[in-house]
Amino acid sequence: MKKFKPLLSIRVKKVIIHVVQLMKKVYLDYSATTPVDPKIIEVMVPYFKDYYGNPSSIHEYGIKAQEDILESRKCVASIIHAKTDEIIFTSGGTEADNLAIKGIASNHDHKKNSKGAHIITSQIEHPAVLETCKYLEKIGFNVTYLPVDKFGLINLDDLESAISENTFLVSIIYANNEIGTIEPIEAIGKITKKNNIILHTDAVQAVGKVPIDVMKEHIDMLSCSSHKIYGPKGVGALYIKKGIKIPPLFHGGGHEKGLRSSTLNTPGIIGFGKACELGKKRLQKDNAHLIKLRDMLIDNVLEIEESYLNGHPTKRLTNNAHFRFTAVEGESLQLMLDEKGIAAATGSACSSKKLKPSHVLIALGLKPEEAHGSLRFSLGRTTTKDEIQYVSEELPKIVDSLREMSPLWKK
Repeated sequence: MKKFKPLLSIRVKKVIIHVVQLMKKVYLDYSATTPVDPKIIEVMVPYFKDYYGNPSSIHEYGIKAQEDILESRKCVASIIHAKTDEIIFTSGGTEADNLAIKGIASNHDHKKNSKGAHIITSQIEHPAVLETCKYLEKIGFNVTYLPVDKFGLINLDDLESAISENTFLVSIIYANNEIGTIEPIEAIGKITKKNNIILHTDAVQAVGKVPIDVMKEHIDMLSCSSHKIYGPKGVGALYIKKGIKIPPLFHGGGHEKGLRSSTLNTPGIIGFGKACELGKKRLQKDNAHLIKLRDMLIDNVLEIEESYLNGHPTKRLTNNAHFRFTAVEGESLQLMLDEKGIAAATGSACSSKKLKPSHVLIALGLKPEEAHGSLRFSLGRTTTKDEIQYVSEELPKIVDSLREMSPLWKK
């Protein structure tokens, strides 16, 4: 019988694999990352095998790469209504945030007086902004972290009250990566412009979902990322308004106007440019599709007893639906959904493995246990009505089963 065991084991494994393959798969974590659009893959491939020249080289191969990178730069600039030469390519949103905030801070002497140079941000920023500001605090800068209301919006009066003669930078996220709330950036821009203060915004989640005009909204610097808009990972950009001078974070060959030394990621940049081109063309169509399915999901989920929507009810990203459930632990909910083939998130993908409650949800005024009972669904271009219906059928059953085990739930 021993010689038959390996054969039996192989057969069992094949059955398991077959069952897993047959299980319905629903991806609702597009805010963490998106699949690369096939059209984008198509335009990237030649830059791996045919047009592989270093764009800093002056021979034919390099010139071809330079010219095509310029076209991508135009596409990135176009989606936010910026000028082509105002776009600096980076490795992603985190680098762009660091380059913007540390770069501007480097131009200010934080020890010139007893109060020190002053930065204003919010309590619900992405860690790429919050951790950068905390670092600057350690070396002598003063930072004000504006509170938000229960929907995640900053108060414009709080912003104006926080401004002092030493304030040189305001950095406010355009749309929150967890709860999807969209901040009043144009109104913030009017305040910063009036006070001659630079405005930076982390627009990683907003680009491609919200119409952005950096001139109209008085934005001086803006961070964005390719992999949130169906482009490749490992590439992003920082918009820097013409006339604003910042030093580089690191030094080398002087690429990207001396602000970002490193051989350019040509295939990634080509893909990012195409993602912006497609994103701008599809913005209205995508948003109409996403709003319809998002609202369907919200309506269905809120039929579950003691379920609540986190974030603003209307001023939110078209693809974001963030909920909390009384007496349910978010990670358990996420794991049980995963068993049903449904991918969702308990918070930001950048920090979801941490056990402490989300700083965003705590800033909304939620208790730690409420924050731990939250879940984010983020929809995408290829999400279907059938998928939303499947989630709407499975989620209540999972919530009920978890509540049956919870000592916090009323029996």
